[in-house]
Amino acid sequence: MPSLQEFIENSVSRAEIEPIKLDTPVPLEELHTPALLIDLNVFESNLEKMQAHLVQNGMNLRAHTKMHKCPIIARRQIEAGALGVCAATVSEAEIMFAGGISEVLITSPVLTAEKVARVVSLAAKNPGIQIVVDHVEGADKFNKVAKAAGVILRVLIDLDPGMGRTGIETGEAAVSLGKHVNDHCQNLKFSGLQMYAGNCMHIPGYEDRKNKYRHLMQRGIETRDQFEKAGMHVSVASGGGTGTYDMEAELGFLTELQAGSYAFMDMEYRDIEGKGQARFDDFPISLTVLVTAISKPQSRLITVDAGFKSLASDKDAPEFRDVEGVVWHWGGDEHGIIALNNPSADIALGDKLHVLTPHCDPTVNLHDYYFPHRDGVVEEIWPISARGRSQ
Repeated sequence: MPSLQEFIENSVSRAEIEPIKLDTPVPLEELHTPALLIDLNVFESNLEKMQAHLVQNGMNLRAHTKMHKCPIIARRQIEAGALGVCAATVSEAEIMFAGGISEVLITSPVLTAEKVARVVSLAAKNPGIQIVVDHVEGADKFNKVAKAAGVILRVLIDLDPGMGRTGIETGEAAVSLGKHVNDHCQNLKFSGLQMYAGNCMHIPGYEDRKNKYRHLMQRGIETRDQFEKAGMHVSVASGGGTGTYDMEAELGFLTELQAGSYAFMDMEYRDIEGKGQARFDDFPISLTVLVTAISKPQSRLITVDAGFKSLASDKDAPEFRDVEGVVWHWGGDEHGIIALNNPSADIALGDKLHVLTPHCDPTVNLHDYYFPHRDGVVEEIWPISARGRSQ
């Protein structure tokens, strides 16, 4: 029987990483449903627009892979100009490295002995691995294991923006942790700060979002200045996301943006309001779930073949991309029940329809593959290699 570590290593080596080429291109109407689709024309435009904006404003992109969980997409983001990626978990980072990605920042603190060992093992093979720490105990554990392995590990101090989720308190507490890393952790190299105000990303109303975000991030700016005054140069300030991408340059704090959802988008982001517009349409939605109408139990109802197992249900109910005047009701694990109140188009049994995802990240984690299409034709399938990699 394999050890737990051997099992984990073998699972990474067995993961599907590369695109699966189809012998014959398949039109969307012939796909088995439910199927997770990427409109490549929109997707590629989103990558280009984000990169152009950041270059214009002197910032880097460290795209967050917790959204797409796919090394193929990460490589495309890097080819478009991103300096590297983020990963929320150690196992996501392992999959990204297996997929040829060298610059990976693990954005959540790691504390347990087995995960610390996995990170250091990964860093021994890939000096581009970075971690965050928010406590002396975590820093000391990493330093001890890194020293035994002969590894120098790059570290960002994770700042709590007021969410109370992870991170150390801004100000003197953070500076004290930075001094500890500098003075007592010879195998850790202080590189800068991370501050992700996730509680601001979906605030409705552009000005309300900007005001709250500016207020919270001021703590990060002040903390950065304290680090510099204490003789610790902050070469990297990492954080932010899709909802604040066009606010960062004016604030002048972050050097790299951890945006992820911009590539796909979803209903939650669409509805937060953009700068000078009722909807946040800077990045159009490229991700949909293709479903089939499979039953008509009542005259004003029609059922599709996608429920809780195909679409994340933590936010609002899904919507159709091309049909209005209907209301989605969850019908269980496998079904969505559609009330045909005043549909803008007829829906007949057997019709295939594009569904907008309320929340892209957890929806992606329900699927094994993407079906990327250009002009309605699928030529290859992309494995969602880090699906379920929550360890």
